[in-house]
Amino acid sequence: MSADSISASPTSADPQRQLLRHLIATLAYRTAKAWRGAPEGFADFQAPGGVKTPVRVLAHMGDLFDWALRMAKGGKEWTEATPLPWAEEGERFFAALKAFDDFLASDAPLQSVERMLQGPIVDAITHAGQLAMLRRQAGSPVRAEAFFISDIAVGRVGADQAPPKREL
Repeated sequence: MSADSISASPTSADPQRQLLRHLIATLAYRTAKAWRGAPEGFADFQAPGGVKTPVRVLAHMGDLFDWALRMAKGGKEWTEATPLPWAEEGERFFAALKAFDDFLASDAPLQSVERMLQGPIVDAITHAGQLAMLRRQAGSPVRAEAFFISDIAVGRVGADQAPPKREL
């Protein structure tokens, strides 16, 4: 499905679900860009000022989407996973995004849209930018991109993303 189309699923009439799914696909695209090609040792890069290491940031992002899924189902409990190695942590994050997106694509009742946005979703978006900034600080910058024209598609929430249309 393209970013400008809406599926024929029963949830397509729900603009909140469609917007959330596009937001999640956008987060996947931007996070994959910062995650892919990270140099060896980047996972444990320590920026000045006591900033979390990249692998801890990515682990937190996975925790946020585990939490978002629980919230969507009416739960509230927060859990914190022990960070895995960089590649495995990325796989865990994208799996959590997929589980959340699969729930949004279903007909299951959806709880707390506003709280999910103001909590885990926007927090994870902030951390995607943090990963990109940490890449720059670690000497391996992610190229800037005209994200407005990026090929971002609802449902494409894994690490395998379309190539950039226009990097700057």
